[in-house]
Amino acid sequence: MVIIDFSDDLHKIAPEKQIMKRFFPPNIGTTGRILRGLVALGLFAGAWFAFGAAAWLGIVLAACGGFVLFEAVRGWCWVRACGIKTKF
Repeated sequence: MVIIDFSDDLHKIAPEKQIMKRFFPPNIGTTGRILRGLVALGLFAGAWFAFGAAAWLGIVLAACGGFVLFEAVRGWCWVRACGIKTKF
């Protein structure tokens, strides 16, 4: 059985590929973060009132609010990560 080891040659081929990129790198500024934080608060408030009418709607709004809050805290936008330009 022959085992070929290419690990020593990797740094010669692509040295920039050896560095792992950051997970969810920030791609929005302060204004975008503040706006996303306000949207998250609005979604949480909507979830609070929606639980009375339909529990599933409250859960969906709370989950969306949690994701938008994550975007605001992390400074990362999934729309921008997909390559779509946004205003904020």
